[in-house]
Amino acid sequence: MKHILKILFVVLVLSPLMSVAQTNPPPPNGGAGPEGNDPVGGGAPVGSGIIILLGLSVIYGVRRTYAVKKKELLD
Repeated sequence: MKHILKILFVVLVLSPLMSVAQTNPPPPNGGAGPEGNDPVGGGAPVGSGIIILLGLSVIYGVRRTYAVKKKELLD
């Protein structure tokens, strides 16, 4: 029974992936039309995402350091 469930699971997981792989590629330039000349990625801002990523990593580092120091004091 477990063998049948494993096979069924694999088939159900791979079926949607195979159907997605058969789609047509998107039109060039993201489908913006002949008048649009957007860069790759659609002109999405990247700078604010990098600032958020750096800010969260600083917060994580400070929190992690605080937890390690607190653990050393308790031991």
